[in-house]
Amino acid sequence: MRHSKLFAGLVLAGLAAGAVPAFAQSNVTLYGIVDDALTYSSNQNGKSNTYLRNGNLAGSRWGLRGTEDLGGGTKALFQLENGFDVNSGAFSSSGVMFNRQAFVGLKNDQLGTVTIGRQYSPYYLMVGTIGPTSYVTGATGAHPGDIDGLDTTIRINNSVTYTSPLLWGVTASLQYGVGGQAGAFSKGNTYSGALRYDGGPLSLAAGYLRINNVGGTGASWNGASTGTPGASAVNQGYLSADVLQHIAVAGIYTIGSVTLGASYSNVQYKPGAASLFHDTAIFNTAGVHASWIVAPQWRLAAAYSYTAASKANGITDSATYHQVSLAQVYSLSKRTSLYALEAWQHANGKSLGANATSIINAGPVVGDSQNSTPSATSSQFVGMLGIRVDF
Repeated sequence: MRHSKLFAGLVLAGLAAGAVPAFAQSNVTLYGIVDDALTYSSNQNGKSNTYLRNGNLAGSRWGLRGTEDLGGGTKALFQLENGFDVNSGAFSSSGVMFNRQAFVGLKNDQLGTVTIGRQYSPYYLMVGTIGPTSYVTGATGAHPGDIDGLDTTIRINNSVTYTSPLLWGVTASLQYGVGGQAGAFSKGNTYSGALRYDGGPLSLAAGYLRINNVGGTGASWNGASTGTPGASAVNQGYLSADVLQHIAVAGIYTIGSVTLGASYSNVQYKPGAASLFHDTAIFNTAGVHASWIVAPQWRLAAAYSYTAASKANGITDSATYHQVSLAQVYSLSKRTSLYALEAWQHANGKSLGANATSIINAGPVVGDSQNSTPSATSSQFVGMLGIRVDF
């Protein structure tokens, strides 16, 4: 008995000693953002509204990220990120704890990075991050209803992503989302790829994203697909699409304290045999934005975008959307900011109603802050006064 206890003690001591070097080379960080604002909308389904809105300058979240140095220039890494509503304490996605991101992978300085799990697409990470959602804000600066996914609306489940190391200022990334449908390899899967150049004051990016719907039937996108687009009055008639395709390019140029940017996107909802609409619906969006650091504490930003839908599915007067967005941010410290956001959108023409059952007047949806509450008139204004705290 005495020898058994001695042996067990030596084993435990050895395990503890072996764990020390691994622990010493590991790094785990708890981080987060809490963001809330008093918000006014001129028209939500026919009535004005004043209310508190969560996650405007940035989505409220908390997360864990970590790395472990494995030697030879290789690291293991992971990230878990939860989104929540600060006004109710509820998860941003009911029943999903790490709805924003949840992935694990390996990174090598010479070979690049491979990650698996729930992730943003290369399309967003390389193109969207130099678009208006980063320099103005996603809530009011995203293109109408985030039609082109350049905000954080779309994440890809069951995905494998490879990102190259930086070579001569260029980074490339490819992603595949595994559909997992028995006997139907292509159903519900996702493909994305992007290239980005960062050199001094100039950044340029181009990206592609294709999401295959599992069913391509019904009035909403099938949640079993690896990627799920956001829904709004802009695209509500096309969620039974068999395929959703995004192509986008963007660029920024920094001159002293001023950053100027431009973007273009082409989005296509392609029907299948069981879709509720019959013609491919196309949305083209062009936009410009600017950000000015007036003083160390003050940042001003502005953006304009124009979105035009195609004539299809019985629509001859196709929808167009003009949007102007403004932002003023005052930093009380490195972690705390006060902000004001203003945006106005005007819609013309016709669009396809929910379930693709009727042709209706196009409804304005400022950014992606009003996706479920479009204006009942041709215009919508949104103003916000808020606070953001990082930790």
